[in-house]
Amino acid sequence: MNLDHYTYRVTWSPEDGEHVGLCIEFPSLSWLAASPEKALAGIRQAVASAVKDMQDNGEEIPQPIADREYSGKFLVRVPPTIHRALAIKAAEEGISLNRFVSARLSA
Repeated sequence: MNLDHYTYRVTWSPEDGEHVGLCIEFPSLSWLAASPEKALAGIRQAVASAVKDMQDNGEEIPQPIADREYSGKFLVRVPPTIHRALAIKAAEEGISLNRFVSARLSA
């Protein structure tokens, strides 16, 4: 397991008055620090510690998002009225509904 493959983020926390380090794959972990660099170092250390504890206890360790494979397909349920409206807009643009929705999602 390569800990560098996890998705880390550092942001400012107005409530705490410090930078907060986060890891998407471990949503219960965070690390507060005065600088972004220290927040990143702290959350990386917290993740490493959590992974070690999980390994020691035989728990399943989250796979990094970056290492997952994606098919490019997912199902979205919408009300029939929205489905109809999207189909009309796609037809007006002369493209498939799939292409229309994909373009809207990526915008």
